[in-house]
Amino acid sequence: MQVDTMAQMRRRVVISSTIGNALEWFDFTVFGLFAGILSKLFFPADNPHSSLLLTFATFGIAFAARPLGGLVFGLYSDKHGRKKALVVMISLMAAGTGLLGVLPTYGAIGIAAPLLLLLARLIQGFSAGGEFGSASAMLIEFAPPGRRGLYGSFQMVSQSLAFGLGAAMAIGLNLGLSADAFASWGWRVPFILGILIGPTGWYLRQKCDESPEFKAYLAEKAATAQPSRQTTLGQLFSEYPRELIASFCLIAAGTAINYVNAIFLPTYAVAELKLPILNAQLGLLVVSLVNAVVAVACGALSDRIGRRAVLVPALIIYSLLFYVILQRLVAAPTTANLWQLQIVAVLLGALAGPMPAFMTEIFPVGVRSTGASLMYNLAVMLFGGLAPFINTWLVQMTGDKAAPVYYILFAAAVGLIGLSVYRGRPAMPAVATQPAQ
Repeated sequence: MQVDTMAQMRRRVVISSTIGNALEWFDFTVFGLFAGILSKLFFPADNPHSSLLLTFATFGIAFAARPLGGLVFGLYSDKHGRKKALVVMISLMAAGTGLLGVLPTYGAIGIAAPLLLLLARLIQGFSAGGEFGSASAMLIEFAPPGRRGLYGSFQMVSQSLAFGLGAAMAIGLNLGLSADAFASWGWRVPFILGILIGPTGWYLRQKCDESPEFKAYLAEKAATAQPSRQTTLGQLFSEYPRELIASFCLIAAGTAINYVNAIFLPTYAVAELKLPILNAQLGLLVVSLVNAVVAVACGALSDRIGRRAVLVPALIIYSLLFYVILQRLVAAPTTANLWQLQIVAVLLGALAGPMPAFMTEIFPVGVRSTGASLMYNLAVMLFGGLAPFINTWLVQMTGDKAAPVYYILFAAAVGLIGLSVYRGRPAMPAVATQPAQ
């Protein structure tokens, strides 16, 4: 009976963690895919490129709230538990998404429109900040022995499904609505749907138990009569510098690839290469669905052969293929070449599958959510949230339509450096306040 109960709870944890993370990435994907219409409605300007840059800047600035959210919710999760943090986060996330769906445009309320848009994005960013660390910790702490890679991969499966759902909805709205109807109200539909997803995720998370590993950590701490001193940033940075560097660098590489492929590339294909938006969205839809399968397979594979054996080849092969195929796309901007470039992002699944387990298991339980959340969000802010803006700026400033390749090569190098920094510890202490071994 106990086995069946734990199996049921594991399924509930996987589903609730996946829904919350999917809601986060669905909103971010739709915002990026609708950047063209949002730039006209909230940032009207004589120069369309200026409007687009302002929209991508808003997309990126909102990521400044993510490290703060990661720190606040990470510390809260490490003190009060994963479950409580996840319940609060999904409530805030749904509120920020709903606000985006009902905002008046610039034509209706003037400068207040982009300011409110920024506020909604900041709410989303703050709530999403702790999602990765706490949800990943919850998943691997519920995982059966030897299956942390598999369970952690569902964190990335939710992202792939969110990208796919966002692309599918964008395709459906573009095909089913006239340009006027889409500009008037159609773009609001995905954001309003987020209000409906939020309560479902909240209910499922309320029904989950606390992580057994976290409960064991609290019991051990009480049994050893340790002081009630809470984790501090100074302690985290002084005792676990290699873990922090490795986490930051790996996420920097993964998030750069992710945002360039899912957010920047469809807009780039239309604005710079003059290709149909539907073709770019269709490519993203197919690759996202395939990546969901690849992430699970590679997460499970990393349980057998090790995390690095999967992560390192994925980084190297992706960056080299991106370089070759982007050059070909720029020389011959066809839909076939665009799809080839998007297909290369299937390797993102190989990178993403083992990543949550690697990033969380290298930290002990008492600082796991804080360490993973903080590094994840700093990396996403610097390498992901600003990726569309930086790549758009690079293309305009250099006049080289292949300029994004240098961003990808740099990010891949950062990821490989991070993996080389961390070589593991003989034994990771269970209680955060003990000295690192």
